[in-house]
Amino acid sequence: MLTFLHAADLHLDSPFHALPPEQAAQRRREQRQLLSRLAQAARESRADLIFLAGDLFDSQRVRPESLQALEEFFAGLEAPVFLAPGNHDPYTDASPYCRRAWPGHVHIFSGPTPERVEVPRLGVTVYGSAFVSPYRMDGPLTGFRAREEGVSFGCFHGDLSSPHSRYGPITQGEVAGSGLTYLALGHSHAASGLQRAGQTYYAWPGCPEGRGFDEMGDKGVYIGHLEGDRLTLDFLPLALRRYLSPALDITGRDPAQALTEFLSGANPEDILRLRLVGAREEGPDLTALGALAAEQCYHVTLLDQTTLSQSLWARREEDTLTGLFLRKMAQRLQEAAPEDQPLLERAVRFGLAALEGREEPT
Repeated sequence: MLTFLHAADLHLDSPFHALPPEQAAQRRREQRQLLSRLAQAARESRADLIFLAGDLFDSQRVRPESLQALEEFFAGLEAPVFLAPGNHDPYTDASPYCRRAWPGHVHIFSGPTPERVEVPRLGVTVYGSAFVSPYRMDGPLTGFRAREEGVSFGCFHGDLSSPHSRYGPITQGEVAGSGLTYLALGHSHAASGLQRAGQTYYAWPGCPEGRGFDEMGDKGVYIGHLEGDRLTLDFLPLALRRYLSPALDITGRDPAQALTEFLSGANPEDILRLRLVGAREEGPDLTALGALAAEQCYHVTLLDQTTLSQSLWARREEDTLTGLFLRKMAQRLQEAAPEDQPLLERAVRFGLAALEGREEPT
């Protein structure tokens, strides 16, 4: 049986703009630490081959700490490594891939034309190519077909979502016609699961560490096993922190108590965008709740998505200024797009507080 590790889209040195500067710097350090977990996974799985399908770096401006971490990662591996630079880390004269000397067991593809590399010890062949600029309008598999030989792998960075993509478009037909046993791809940040076109298996592992709420949930790499004609993939979660956006219903509950109970059962290492939902007469105090949450988890953003209770709307039948205000706002809410309704709900709360001389909602 032949075992391989397939990773992509580490995006080392990502800016993490949504986090405070101290946490952003910490997240970049944690990205580098991901390489240690990746090396451990390769050793524990006894991987015979390692595929890194592009975008290891977030840009061509790479911090020295990240280069050192990558060098230590490569030094701790014995298996052959194949790296296909992507649109964020293309192979150029300014690229660290070009300007540094890397270990002999690390093969970095350097051109857009598929290159063939034999691995005699394993009796396999690996094909791959590189982005040489941030955009690639031609398809990395266009006109490509592997030689008719035993087991052949491909390591490419490319996009299957559109034939007009600027990021190395790939089609199902090109995958099916490639003649490859397994195609290790990068670019998509969501794990695809094992796919097949024709006789060729292929997959994207997604990014192994989320960087925002467009990359939520468990993130990791694939450990692949090839035995005869049977190929399987196991997903291995490696992310230190997950981005999650759960909902917390605070209808009829004290918001602080509900939040404390929720966070007691959550992973304090995760990064949360917590949506407060339910029906209430007054909106929750997000400032106080945010301070409470900060004591119990790494980072949380609170969103007020609660709605006004029916008892408040019942007053719109009154022959008063409050009733007139509520009737007007009810009509606006009915006509508003869904994305505009939370702001209008909040406007109703502010308006009622002003009409009744109460403190404005927080």
